[in-house]
Amino acid sequence: MGLKGRGFASLRLRLIFYLLLPVSLLLVGLGVAGFFYARGYLMEGLRQTSLLGLQRAAHSIDMRLAQPGEAVDLLNSLEGLSQATIGDWEKHLAGLPGVARVKLDWLGEAQESQRPMMGGRGGWLDRGMHRVALSRVTNPRFDTSSGQQTVSLVFDLQDQEKKPAGRLEVAVRFAYLLEGLKVFEQWKGERSFLVDSTGRVLAQGGGSRHLERLGAEGDPFEVQVLEALLTKPAGTLVGPGRPAEEVAGFYRLQKAPWTLVLFARGDKVLGPIRSFMRHYIVAGAAAVALVVLIILVVTGKVAGAVRTVCQAARRVARGDYVEVPTPKSRDEFRRLADSFNTMVEGLKQKDYLRDTFSRYVDPQVARRLMSRPEATALGGDKRLVAIMMTDVRGFTPLAERLSPEQTITIINRYLSVLIEVISAGQGIIVDFLGDSLLAFFDSLENGPRRAAEQAVCCALELRRATEDFNQQMRSEGLPDLATGIGLHAGEVVVGNIGSFTRTKYGIVGGPVNLTNRIQAQAEGGEIIASQAVVELIGPELKVTRGFEALLKGVEGQVQLYALLDLPSCQPQGQE
Repeated sequence: MGLKGRGFASLRLRLIFYLLLPVSLLLVGLGVAGFFYARGYLMEGLRQTSLLGLQRAAHSIDMRLAQPGEAVDLLNSLEGLSQATIGDWEKHLAGLPGVARVKLDWLGEAQESQRPMMGGRGGWLDRGMHRVALSRVTNPRFDTSSGQQTVSLVFDLQDQEKKPAGRLEVAVRFAYLLEGLKVFEQWKGERSFLVDSTGRVLAQGGGSRHLERLGAEGDPFEVQVLEALLTKPAGTLVGPGRPAEEVAGFYRLQKAPWTLVLFARGDKVLGPIRSFMRHYIVAGAAAVALVVLIILVVTGKVAGAVRTVCQAARRVARGDYVEVPTPKSRDEFRRLADSFNTMVEGLKQKDYLRDTFSRYVDPQVARRLMSRPEATALGGDKRLVAIMMTDVRGFTPLAERLSPEQTITIINRYLSVLIEVISAGQGIIVDFLGDSLLAFFDSLENGPRRAAEQAVCCALELRRATEDFNQQMRSEGLPDLATGIGLHAGEVVVGNIGSFTRTKYGIVGGPVNLTNRIQAQAEGGEIIASQAVVELIGPELKVTRGFEALLKGVEGQVQLYALLDLPSCQPQGQE
Protein backbone atom coordinates (compact mmCIF):
# COMPACT_ATOMS: atom_id res chain seq x y z
CA MET A 1 0.00 0.00 0.00
CA GLY A 2 1.36 3.43 -0.97
CA LEU A 3 1.54 6.60 1.05
CA LYS A 4 -1.85 7.70 -0.18
CA GLY A 5 -3.43 4.46 0.87
CA ARG A 6 -1.81 4.65 4.29
CA GLY A 7 -2.95 8.25 4.65
CA PHE A 8 -6.54 7.40 3.94
CA ALA A 9 -6.31 4.39 6.23
CA SER A 10 -5.02 6.64 9.02
CA LEU A 11 -7.95 8.98 8.37
CA ARG A 12 -10.29 6.08 8.88
CA LEU A 13 -8.49 5.04 12.03
CA ARG A 14 -8.64 8.57 13.40
CA LEU A 15 -12.33 8.82 12.65
CA ILE A 16 -12.99 5.43 14.22
CA PHE A 17 -10.99 6.38 17.29
CA TYR A 18 -12.31 9.92 17.76
CA LEU A 19 -15.90 8.95 17.03
CA LEU A 20 -16.10 5.60 18.74
CA LEU A 21 -14.27 6.68 21.89
CA PRO A 22 -16.76 9.42 22.85
CA VAL A 23 -19.71 7.32 21.67
CA SER A 24 -18.54 4.36 23.72
CA LEU A 25 -17.83 6.51 26.76
CA LEU A 26 -21.23 8.15 26.37
CA LEU A 27 -23.00 4.80 26.13
CA VAL A 28 -21.12 3.41 29.13
CA GLY A 29 -21.67 6.59 31.13
CA LEU A 30 -25.37 6.68 30.33
CA GLY A 31 -25.72 3.00 31.14
CA VAL A 32 -23.95 3.26 34.50
CA ALA A 33 -25.70 6.49 35.44
CA GLY A 34 -29.04 5.09 34.33
CA PHE A 35 -28.47 1.89 36.32
CA PHE A 36 -27.71 3.69 39.56
CA TYR A 37 -30.47 6.23 39.04
CA ALA A 38 -33.08 3.59 38.22
CA ARG A 39 -31.94 1.42 41.11
CA GLY A 40 -32.18 4.29 43.56
CA TYR A 41 -35.48 5.45 42.12
CA LEU A 42 -37.06 1.99 42.23
CA MET A 43 -35.68 1.24 45.68
CA GLU A 44 -37.14 4.49 46.94
CA GLY A 45 -40.39 3.64 45.19
CA LEU A 46 -40.41 0.24 46.89
CA ARG A 47 -39.86 1.88 50.26
CA GLN A 48 -42.64 4.40 49.73
CA THR A 49 -45.03 1.78 48.35
CA SER A 50 -44.35 -0.54 51.28
CA LEU A 51 -44.87 2.27 53.78
CA LEU A 52 -48.14 3.28 52.12
CA GLY A 53 -49.38 -0.33 52.17
CA LEU A 54 -48.46 -0.66 55.84
CA GLN A 55 -50.27 2.57 56.61
CA ARG A 56 -53.45 1.38 54.88
CA ALA A 57 -53.32 -2.01 56.63
CA ALA A 58 -52.72 -0.41 60.04
CA HIS A 59 -55.58 2.00 59.45
CA SER A 60 -57.88 -0.92 58.55
CA ILE A 61 -57.04 -2.73 61.82
CA ASP A 62 -57.40 0.53 63.78
CA MET A 63 -60.88 1.02 62.36
CA ARG A 64 -61.92 -2.47 63.48
CA LEU A 65 -60.45 -1.88 66.94
CA ALA A 66 -62.22 1.47 67.19
CA GLN A 67 -65.71 0.10 66.55
CA PRO A 68 -66.42 -1.13 70.14
CA GLY A 69 -65.06 2.07 71.66
CA GLU A 70 -67.15 4.22 69.34
CA ALA A 71 -70.24 2.15 70.23
CA VAL A 72 -69.57 2.52 73.99
CA ASP A 73 -69.14 6.29 73.66
CA LEU A 74 -72.34 6.52 71.65
CA LEU A 75 -74.38 4.45 74.14
CA ASN A 76 -73.04 6.38 77.11
CA SER A 77 -73.83 9.72 75.52
CA LEU A 78 -77.37 8.69 74.48
CA GLU A 79 -78.78 6.80 77.49
CA GLY A 80 -76.02 6.20 80.03
CA LEU A 81 -75.38 2.96 81.87
CA SER A 82 -78.29 2.01 84.16
CA GLN A 83 -80.18 -1.05 85.26
CA ALA A 84 -82.53 -0.52 82.36
CA THR A 85 -79.79 -0.15 79.80
CA ILE A 86 -77.30 -2.82 80.83
CA GLY A 87 -79.03 -5.40 78.68
CA ASP A 88 -79.14 -3.02 75.74
CA TRP A 89 -75.45 -2.28 76.09
CA GLU A 90 -74.50 -5.96 76.21
CA LYS A 91 -76.83 -6.83 73.36
CA HIS A 92 -75.61 -3.98 71.17
CA LEU A 93 -71.90 -4.59 71.84
CA ALA A 94 -72.25 -8.34 71.33
CA GLY A 95 -73.86 -7.67 67.98
CA LEU A 96 -70.89 -5.70 66.67
CA PRO A 97 -68.82 -7.43 63.91
CA GLY A 98 -66.03 -9.56 65.36
CA VAL A 99 -67.13 -9.30 69.04
CA ALA A 100 -66.94 -12.69 70.79
CA ARG A 101 -68.20 -11.69 74.26
CA VAL A 102 -68.89 -8.72 76.57
CA LYS A 103 -68.15 -8.68 80.30
CA LEU A 104 -68.87 -5.97 82.93
CA ASP A 105 -67.11 -6.01 86.33
CA TRP A 106 -68.06 -3.56 89.17
CA LEU A 107 -65.68 -2.18 91.76
CA GLY A 108 -66.26 -0.94 95.34
CA GLU A 109 -69.35 1.24 95.79
CA ALA A 110 -70.63 0.25 92.43
CA GLN A 111 -70.71 -3.39 93.46
CA GLU A 112 -72.64 -2.62 96.67
CA SER A 113 -75.12 -0.50 94.80
CA GLN A 114 -76.22 -3.34 92.59
CA ARG A 115 -79.07 -4.18 95.02
CA PRO A 116 -80.78 -0.79 94.72
CA MET A 117 -80.14 -1.02 90.99
CA MET A 118 -82.07 -4.29 90.96
CA GLY A 119 -84.90 -2.88 93.10
CA GLY A 120 -85.91 -0.03 90.90
CA ARG A 121 -85.02 3.48 89.85
CA GLY A 122 -82.96 5.81 91.94
CA GLY A 123 -80.04 3.42 92.30
CA TRP A 124 -76.38 4.28 91.71
CA LEU A 125 -76.42 3.19 88.09
CA ASP A 126 -79.30 5.49 87.34
CA ARG A 127 -76.92 8.38 87.66
CA GLY A 128 -74.98 7.14 84.57
CA MET A 129 -71.25 7.04 83.96
CA HIS A 130 -69.20 10.20 83.91
CA ARG A 131 -66.56 8.68 81.62
CA VAL A 132 -65.98 5.43 79.73
CA ALA A 133 -62.37 5.23 78.43
CA LEU A 134 -60.38 2.51 76.65
CA SER A 135 -57.50 1.67 78.98
CA ARG A 136 -55.69 -1.13 77.21
CA VAL A 137 -55.75 -3.69 74.41
CA THR A 138 -54.45 -7.14 75.26
CA ASN A 139 -52.37 -9.37 73.03
CA PRO A 140 -54.19 -12.24 71.31
CA ARG A 141 -54.94 -15.20 73.58
CA PHE A 142 -57.08 -18.31 73.40
CA ASP A 143 -60.61 -17.76 74.71
CA THR A 144 -62.07 -21.02 76.06
CA SER A 145 -65.64 -19.74 75.95
CA SER A 146 -65.47 -18.93 72.24
CA GLY A 147 -62.85 -21.51 71.32
CA GLN A 148 -60.67 -19.04 69.35
CA GLN A 149 -58.06 -16.36 69.77
CA THR A 150 -59.43 -13.04 70.94
CA VAL A 151 -58.15 -9.59 71.78
CA SER A 152 -59.67 -7.86 74.79
CA LEU A 153 -60.50 -4.16 74.72
CA VAL A 154 -60.72 -3.02 78.35
CA PHE A 155 -62.71 0.16 79.17
CA ASP A 156 -62.47 1.88 82.57
CA LEU A 157 -65.78 3.22 83.97
CA GLN A 158 -65.92 6.31 86.21
CA ASP A 159 -68.93 7.52 88.21
CA GLN A 160 -70.18 11.08 88.46
CA GLU A 161 -67.56 11.80 91.11
CA LYS A 162 -64.87 10.56 88.71
CA LYS A 163 -64.14 7.53 90.88
CA PRO A 164 -63.43 4.08 89.37
CA ALA A 165 -66.74 2.26 89.12
CA GLY A 166 -66.06 -0.74 87.00
CA ARG A 167 -64.38 -2.31 83.99
CA LEU A 168 -65.98 -3.23 80.69
CA GLU A 169 -64.24 -5.90 78.63
CA VAL A 170 -65.09 -6.49 75.00
CA ALA A 171 -63.40 -9.56 73.47
CA VAL A 172 -62.85 -9.23 69.69
CA ARG A 173 -61.88 -12.18 67.53
CA PHE A 174 -58.27 -11.78 66.42
CA ALA A 175 -59.07 -13.35 63.06
CA TYR A 176 -61.59 -10.56 62.46
CA LEU A 177 -58.90 -7.95 63.06
CA LEU A 178 -56.52 -9.71 60.69
CA GLU A 179 -59.15 -9.53 57.96
CA GLY A 180 -58.16 -5.88 57.70
CA LEU A 181 -54.88 -7.03 56.20
CA LYS A 182 -56.67 -8.05 53.02
CA VAL A 183 -56.01 -4.54 51.73
CA PHE A 184 -52.29 -5.22 52.23
CA GLU A 185 -51.23 -7.16 49.13
CA GLN A 186 -47.75 -7.95 50.43
CA TRP A 187 -49.11 -9.72 53.53
CA LYS A 188 -49.29 -13.09 51.78
CA GLY A 189 -46.31 -12.77 49.46
CA GLU A 190 -43.59 -11.07 51.53
CA ARG A 191 -42.09 -11.47 54.97
CA SER A 192 -44.62 -9.55 57.05
CA PHE A 193 -45.38 -9.52 60.76
CA LEU A 194 -47.69 -8.00 63.33
CA VAL A 195 -45.63 -7.51 66.51
CA ASP A 196 -46.26 -6.00 69.92
CA SER A 197 -44.18 -3.35 71.66
CA THR A 198 -41.54 -5.90 72.68
CA GLY A 199 -41.11 -7.39 69.22
CA ARG A 200 -43.14 -10.50 70.00
CA VAL A 201 -44.77 -11.81 66.83
CA LEU A 202 -48.57 -11.80 67.08
CA ALA A 203 -49.22 -12.79 63.47
CA GLN A 204 -47.20 -13.27 60.34
CA GLY A 205 -47.86 -13.32 56.61
CA GLY A 206 -47.85 -16.28 54.29
CA GLY A 207 -44.36 -15.62 52.94
CA SER A 208 -42.70 -15.50 56.38
CA ARG A 209 -40.75 -18.16 58.17
CA HIS A 210 -42.07 -18.83 61.68
CA LEU A 211 -40.66 -16.45 64.29
CA GLU A 212 -41.45 -16.02 67.96
CA ARG A 213 -39.83 -12.58 68.16
CA LEU A 214 -38.07 -10.22 65.76
CA GLY A 215 -34.31 -10.68 65.99
CA ALA A 216 -34.65 -13.89 68.00
CA GLU A 217 -32.43 -15.73 65.52
CA GLY A 218 -29.75 -13.03 65.60
CA ASP A 219 -30.54 -11.48 62.21
CA PRO A 220 -28.78 -8.07 62.38
CA PHE A 221 -31.29 -6.42 60.07
CA GLU A 222 -34.25 -7.69 62.12
CA VAL A 223 -32.58 -6.35 65.28
CA GLN A 224 -32.08 -3.00 63.54
CA VAL A 225 -35.75 -2.90 62.55
CA LEU A 226 -36.83 -3.82 66.10
CA GLU A 227 -34.75 -1.00 67.57
CA ALA A 228 -36.24 1.45 65.07
CA LEU A 229 -39.88 0.52 65.67
CA LEU A 230 -39.40 0.93 69.43
CA THR A 231 -38.38 4.57 68.94
CA LYS A 232 -40.39 5.70 65.91
CA PRO A 233 -44.02 5.18 64.90
CA ALA A 234 -43.21 4.55 61.25
CA GLY A 235 -40.27 4.36 58.89
CA THR A 236 -38.28 2.40 56.31
CA LEU A 237 -34.80 0.88 56.45
CA VAL A 238 -32.45 -0.41 53.77
CA GLY A 239 -30.70 -3.65 54.50
CA PRO A 240 -27.04 -4.55 53.95
CA GLY A 241 -25.48 -5.06 50.54
CA ARG A 242 -25.03 -2.96 47.41
CA PRO A 243 -27.63 -3.31 46.15
CA ALA A 244 -29.59 -3.97 49.33
CA GLU A 245 -30.78 -7.53 49.86
CA GLU A 246 -33.88 -6.37 51.74
CA VAL A 247 -35.88 -3.23 52.38
CA ALA A 248 -37.98 -3.04 55.54
CA GLY A 249 -40.89 -0.83 56.51
CA PHE A 250 -42.94 -0.56 59.69
CA TYR A 251 -46.03 1.32 60.84
CA ARG A 252 -47.44 1.49 64.38
CA LEU A 253 -51.18 1.16 65.02
CA GLN A 254 -52.94 3.94 66.92
CA LYS A 255 -55.55 1.85 68.76
CA ALA A 256 -53.21 -0.90 69.98
CA PRO A 257 -49.53 -1.19 70.94
CA TRP A 258 -48.84 -3.19 67.83
CA THR A 259 -46.70 -2.56 64.77
CA LEU A 260 -46.95 -3.91 61.24
CA VAL A 261 -43.56 -4.87 59.79
CA LEU A 262 -42.75 -5.75 56.17
CA PHE A 263 -39.51 -7.14 54.69
CA ALA A 264 -39.31 -6.85 50.87
CA ARG A 265 -36.64 -8.50 48.71
CA GLY A 266 -34.32 -6.12 46.89
CA ASP A 267 -33.98 -8.41 43.87
CA LYS A 268 -37.55 -7.59 42.92
CA VAL A 269 -36.28 -4.14 42.05
CA LEU A 270 -32.99 -5.20 40.46
CA GLY A 271 -34.48 -7.93 38.26
CA PRO A 272 -35.99 -5.54 35.68
CA ILE A 273 -32.90 -3.31 35.84
CA ARG A 274 -30.55 -6.21 35.12
CA SER A 275 -32.72 -7.32 32.21
CA PHE A 276 -32.65 -3.78 30.84
CA MET A 277 -28.85 -3.62 31.18
CA ARG A 278 -28.44 -6.84 29.18
CA HIS A 279 -30.56 -5.43 26.37
CA TYR A 280 -28.75 -2.09 26.66
CA ILE A 281 -25.34 -3.75 26.21
CA VAL A 282 -26.53 -5.65 23.13
CA ALA A 283 -28.02 -2.49 21.64
CA GLY A 284 -24.85 -0.51 22.43
CA ALA A 285 -22.64 -3.09 20.73
CA ALA A 286 -24.90 -3.02 17.67
CA ALA A 287 -24.72 0.79 17.62
CA VAL A 288 -20.92 0.72 17.77
CA ALA A 289 -20.74 -1.81 14.94
CA LEU A 290 -23.09 0.34 12.86
CA VAL A 291 -20.94 3.43 13.48
CA VAL A 292 -17.83 1.54 12.33
CA LEU A 293 -19.61 0.41 9.16
CA ILE A 294 -20.80 3.95 8.40
CA ILE A 295 -17.29 5.33 8.95
CA LEU A 296 -15.79 2.78 6.56
CA VAL A 297 -18.34 3.66 3.88
CA VAL A 298 -18.23 7.43 4.33
CA THR A 299 -14.44 7.73 4.56
CA GLY A 300 -14.11 6.17 1.12
CA LYS A 301 -16.20 8.98 -0.30
CA VAL A 302 -14.34 11.56 1.78
CA ALA A 303 -10.98 10.24 0.59
CA GLY A 304 -12.02 10.59 -3.04
CA ALA A 305 -13.23 14.16 -2.53
CA VAL A 306 -10.06 15.09 -0.63
CA ARG A 307 -7.87 13.57 -3.35
CA THR A 308 -9.63 15.60 -6.04
CA VAL A 309 -9.33 18.86 -4.08
CA CYS A 310 -5.66 18.20 -3.28
CA GLN A 311 -4.81 17.65 -6.93
CA ALA A 312 -6.64 20.83 -7.94
CA ALA A 313 -4.96 22.80 -5.13
CA ARG A 314 -1.51 21.77 -6.36
CA ARG A 315 -2.37 23.02 -9.85
CA VAL A 316 -3.70 26.30 -8.45
CA ALA A 317 -0.46 26.74 -6.51
CA ARG A 318 1.39 26.56 -9.84
CA GLY A 319 -0.84 29.29 -11.27
CA ASP A 320 -3.14 26.97 -13.19
CA TYR A 321 -6.56 28.08 -11.95
CA VAL A 322 -8.57 24.90 -12.49
CA GLU A 323 -11.93 24.12 -10.93
CA VAL A 324 -12.95 20.83 -9.33
CA PRO A 325 -15.99 18.97 -10.67
CA THR A 326 -19.19 19.76 -8.80
CA PRO A 327 -20.80 16.61 -7.31
CA LYS A 328 -24.46 15.94 -8.01
CA SER A 329 -25.18 15.52 -4.31
CA ARG A 330 -26.18 18.51 -2.20
CA ASP A 331 -24.12 17.61 0.86
CA GLU A 332 -20.87 18.97 2.30
CA PHE A 333 -18.86 17.68 -0.69
CA ARG A 334 -20.97 19.86 -2.98
CA ARG A 335 -20.35 22.85 -0.72
CA LEU A 336 -16.63 22.02 -0.58
CA ALA A 337 -16.42 21.97 -4.38
CA ASP A 338 -18.43 25.20 -4.65
CA SER A 339 -16.23 26.89 -2.05
CA PHE A 340 -13.05 25.75 -3.78
CA ASN A 341 -14.29 26.98 -7.15
CA THR A 342 -15.34 30.28 -5.57
CA MET A 343 -11.84 30.58 -4.13
CA VAL A 344 -10.34 29.99 -7.57
CA GLU A 345 -12.57 32.68 -9.07
CA GLY A 346 -11.52 35.00 -6.27
CA LEU A 347 -7.85 34.32 -6.97
CA LYS A 348 -8.40 35.03 -10.63
CA GLN A 349 -10.15 38.29 -9.78
CA LYS A 350 -7.43 39.26 -7.31
CA ASP A 351 -4.74 38.61 -9.88
CA TYR A 352 -6.62 40.78 -12.33
CA LEU A 353 -7.10 43.53 -9.77
CA ARG A 354 -3.49 43.28 -8.67
CA ASP A 355 -2.33 43.67 -12.24
CA THR A 356 -4.73 46.58 -12.71
CA PHE A 357 -3.72 48.34 -9.48
CA SER A 358 -0.04 47.86 -10.12
CA ARG A 359 -0.26 49.94 -13.27
CA TYR A 360 -1.68 53.03 -11.60
CA VAL A 361 -1.05 52.72 -7.86
CA ASP A 362 2.01 52.53 -5.69
CA PRO A 363 2.65 48.86 -4.75
CA GLN A 364 2.21 49.61 -1.03
CA VAL A 365 -1.15 51.27 -1.71
CA ALA A 366 -2.15 48.36 -3.93
CA ARG A 367 -1.35 45.89 -1.15
CA ARG A 368 -3.46 47.88 1.31
CA LEU A 369 -6.36 47.96 -1.13
CA MET A 370 -6.09 44.25 -1.81
CA SER A 371 -6.18 43.53 1.92
CA ARG A 372 -9.72 44.90 2.08
CA PRO A 373 -12.51 42.42 1.30
CA GLU A 374 -14.46 45.00 -0.74
CA ALA A 375 -11.54 45.44 -3.16
CA THR A 376 -12.25 42.10 -4.88
CA ALA A 377 -16.00 42.47 -5.40
CA LEU A 378 -18.12 44.62 -7.66
CA GLY A 379 -19.84 47.54 -5.98
CA GLY A 380 -18.47 49.88 -3.36
CA ASP A 381 -18.97 52.23 -0.44
CA LYS A 382 -19.92 55.88 -0.30
CA ARG A 383 -17.37 58.09 1.46
CA LEU A 384 -15.57 61.43 1.23
CA VAL A 385 -12.39 61.53 -0.87
CA ALA A 386 -10.08 64.18 -2.37
CA ILE A 387 -10.20 64.24 -6.18
CA MET A 388 -7.52 65.48 -8.60
CA MET A 389 -7.83 66.07 -12.31
CA THR A 390 -5.02 67.29 -14.59
CA ASP A 391 -5.06 68.44 -18.19
CA VAL A 392 -2.32 69.68 -20.52
CA ARG A 393 -3.27 73.12 -21.82
CA GLY A 394 -3.02 73.65 -25.58
CA PHE A 395 -2.02 70.07 -26.26
CA THR A 396 -4.35 69.68 -29.24
CA PRO A 397 -2.70 72.48 -31.31
CA LEU A 398 0.67 71.15 -30.19
CA ALA A 399 -0.15 67.66 -31.42
CA GLU A 400 -1.12 69.06 -34.80
CA ARG A 401 2.42 70.47 -35.21
CA LEU A 402 4.17 67.28 -34.15
CA SER A 403 4.33 63.92 -35.83
CA PRO A 404 2.20 61.10 -34.33
CA GLU A 405 5.32 59.38 -33.04
CA GLN A 406 6.51 62.55 -31.30
CA THR A 407 3.04 63.17 -29.85
CA ILE A 408 2.79 59.68 -28.34
CA THR A 409 6.37 59.83 -27.06
CA ILE A 410 5.86 63.18 -25.31
CA ILE A 411 2.52 62.31 -23.75
CA ASN A 412 3.72 58.87 -22.57
CA ARG A 413 6.87 60.37 -21.02
CA TYR A 414 4.83 63.05 -19.29
CA LEU A 415 2.17 60.62 -18.04
CA SER A 416 4.95 58.43 -16.67
CA VAL A 417 6.07 61.41 -14.57
CA LEU A 418 2.50 61.98 -13.37
CA ILE A 419 2.03 58.30 -12.50
CA GLU A 420 5.25 58.22 -10.51
CA VAL A 421 4.36 61.39 -8.56
CA ILE A 422 0.76 60.32 -7.82
CA SER A 423 1.78 56.79 -6.80
CA ALA A 424 4.44 58.17 -4.47
CA GLY A 425 1.82 60.54 -3.02
CA GLN A 426 -0.50 57.63 -2.08
CA GLY A 427 -2.96 58.53 -4.84
CA ILE A 428 -5.06 56.10 -6.84
CA ILE A 429 -5.23 56.70 -10.59
CA VAL A 430 -8.70 56.05 -11.94
CA ASP A 431 -8.39 56.77 -15.64
CA PHE A 432 -6.49 58.46 -18.48
CA LEU A 433 -8.50 60.63 -20.85
CA GLY A 434 -6.01 61.46 -23.58
CA ASP A 435 -3.71 64.06 -22.03
CA SER A 436 -5.93 64.25 -18.91
CA LEU A 437 -5.66 62.16 -15.76
CA LEU A 438 -8.19 61.43 -12.98
CA ALA A 439 -6.97 60.33 -9.54
CA PHE A 440 -8.29 60.36 -5.98
CA PHE A 441 -6.94 60.15 -2.44
CA ASP A 442 -8.91 57.88 -0.11
CA SER A 443 -9.94 58.90 3.41
CA LEU A 444 -10.65 55.36 4.63
CA GLU A 445 -7.45 54.97 6.64
CA ASN A 446 -6.43 58.48 7.73
CA GLY A 447 -9.57 60.60 7.42
CA PRO A 448 -10.75 63.38 5.07
CA ARG A 449 -8.26 66.06 6.19
CA ARG A 450 -5.26 63.84 5.52
CA ALA A 451 -6.70 62.87 2.12
CA ALA A 452 -7.03 66.58 1.21
CA GLU A 453 -3.46 67.27 2.37
CA GLN A 454 -2.17 64.37 0.26
CA ALA A 455 -4.01 65.72 -2.78
CA VAL A 456 -2.60 69.27 -2.33
CA CYS A 457 0.94 68.01 -1.71
CA CYS A 458 0.71 65.76 -4.76
CA ALA A 459 -0.54 68.67 -6.91
CA LEU A 460 2.34 70.89 -5.73
CA GLU A 461 4.78 68.08 -6.50
CA LEU A 462 3.22 67.64 -9.95
CA ARG A 463 3.75 71.33 -10.68
CA ARG A 464 7.40 71.08 -9.64
CA ALA A 465 7.89 67.83 -11.62
CA THR A 466 6.32 69.47 -14.68
CA GLU A 467 8.86 72.27 -14.50
CA ASP A 468 11.68 69.71 -14.39
CA PHE A 469 10.10 67.85 -17.31
CA ASN A 470 9.87 71.04 -19.38
CA GLN A 471 13.56 71.78 -18.80
CA GLN A 472 14.37 68.36 -20.18
CA MET A 473 12.04 68.90 -23.15
CA ARG A 474 13.70 72.24 -23.95
CA SER A 475 17.12 70.60 -23.88
CA GLU A 476 15.84 68.18 -26.52
CA GLY A 477 14.32 70.93 -28.64
CA LEU A 478 10.78 69.97 -27.76
CA PRO A 479 8.01 72.32 -26.62
CA ASP A 480 7.02 72.89 -23.00
CA LEU A 481 3.82 71.47 -21.51
CA ALA A 482 1.50 73.62 -19.37
CA THR A 483 -0.71 71.59 -17.02
CA GLY A 484 -3.81 72.82 -15.21
CA ILE A 485 -4.74 70.98 -12.00
CA GLY A 486 -8.15 70.96 -10.29
CA LEU A 487 -8.78 69.74 -6.71
CA HIS A 488 -12.08 69.02 -4.97
CA ALA A 489 -13.34 66.98 -1.98
CA GLY A 490 -16.73 65.32 -1.78
CA GLU A 491 -18.71 62.11 -1.22
CA VAL A 492 -18.46 59.59 -4.04
CA VAL A 493 -18.98 55.86 -4.47
CA VAL A 494 -15.60 54.10 -4.22
CA GLY A 495 -15.24 50.55 -5.51
CA ASN A 496 -14.90 48.23 -8.45
CA ILE A 497 -16.70 49.49 -11.52
CA GLY A 498 -17.47 47.31 -14.52
CA SER A 499 -18.05 43.58 -14.98
CA PHE A 500 -16.15 40.45 -13.99
CA THR A 501 -14.41 40.47 -17.36
CA ARG A 502 -13.40 44.14 -17.28
CA THR A 503 -13.15 46.01 -14.00
CA LYS A 504 -11.46 49.11 -12.69
CA TYR A 505 -11.15 50.46 -9.18
CA GLY A 506 -12.50 53.99 -9.29
CA ILE A 507 -14.98 56.59 -8.13
CA VAL A 508 -18.42 57.65 -9.33
CA GLY A 509 -20.49 60.68 -8.40
CA GLY A 510 -21.22 64.35 -8.90
CA PRO A 511 -17.97 65.54 -7.24
CA VAL A 512 -16.02 63.90 -10.12
CA ASN A 513 -17.77 66.08 -12.70
CA LEU A 514 -17.35 69.14 -10.49
CA THR A 515 -13.60 68.48 -10.27
CA ASN A 516 -13.45 68.48 -14.06
CA ARG A 517 -15.19 71.88 -14.12
CA ILE A 518 -12.76 73.24 -11.49
CA GLN A 519 -9.77 71.96 -13.48
CA ALA A 520 -11.03 73.88 -16.50
CA GLN A 521 -10.66 77.14 -14.50
CA ALA A 522 -6.91 76.58 -14.01
CA GLU A 523 -4.35 78.24 -16.24
CA GLY A 524 -1.25 76.34 -17.30
CA GLY A 525 0.88 75.65 -14.22
CA GLU A 526 -1.95 76.70 -11.86
CA ILE A 527 -3.62 74.64 -9.11
CA ILE A 528 -7.28 75.52 -8.45
CA ALA A 529 -8.99 74.08 -5.37
CA SER A 530 -12.59 74.17 -4.17
CA GLN A 531 -13.86 75.63 -0.90
CA ALA A 532 -14.23 72.06 0.45
CA VAL A 533 -10.49 71.39 0.11
CA VAL A 534 -9.52 74.70 1.73
CA GLU A 535 -11.90 74.14 4.67
CA LEU A 536 -10.58 70.62 5.29
CA ILE A 537 -6.94 71.79 5.52
CA GLY A 538 -7.51 75.16 7.19
CA PRO A 539 -5.46 78.36 7.37
CA GLU A 540 -2.19 76.48 6.94
CA LEU A 541 -2.91 76.31 3.21
CA LYS A 542 -1.49 79.34 1.36
CA VAL A 543 -3.35 80.71 -1.68
CA THR A 544 -2.50 83.40 -4.26
CA ARG A 545 -6.05 84.44 -4.96
CA GLY A 546 -9.65 83.56 -4.34
CA PHE A 547 -12.41 84.07 -6.86
CA GLU A 548 -15.93 83.04 -7.75
CA ALA A 549 -16.78 81.31 -11.00
CA LEU A 550 -19.82 80.03 -12.82
CA LEU A 551 -19.38 76.35 -13.54
CA LYS A 552 -21.38 74.36 -16.04
CA GLY A 553 -24.08 72.26 -14.38
CA VAL A 554 -23.76 74.11 -11.05
CA GLU A 555 -26.23 76.72 -9.85
CA GLY A 556 -24.80 80.00 -8.65
CA GLN A 557 -21.24 81.15 -8.12
CA VAL A 558 -18.65 78.67 -6.83
CA GLN A 559 -15.83 79.88 -4.58
CA LEU A 560 -12.41 78.75 -5.85
CA TYR A 561 -8.81 79.32 -4.77
CA ALA A 562 -5.47 79.33 -6.59
CA LEU A 563 -3.00 77.46 -4.38
CA LEU A 564 0.49 78.64 -3.61
CA ASP A 565 1.95 76.29 -1.02
CA LEU A 566 1.32 73.99 1.94
CA PRO A 567 4.27 74.20 4.38
CA SER A 568 3.59 70.75 5.85
CA CYS A 569 4.30 69.11 2.49
CA GLN A 570 7.71 67.55 2.04
CA PRO A 571 9.29 67.04 -1.36
CA GLN A 572 8.98 63.43 -2.49
CA GLY A 573 12.15 61.51 -1.83
CA GLN A 574 12.74 63.33 1.49
CA GLU A 575 9.82 61.83 3.44
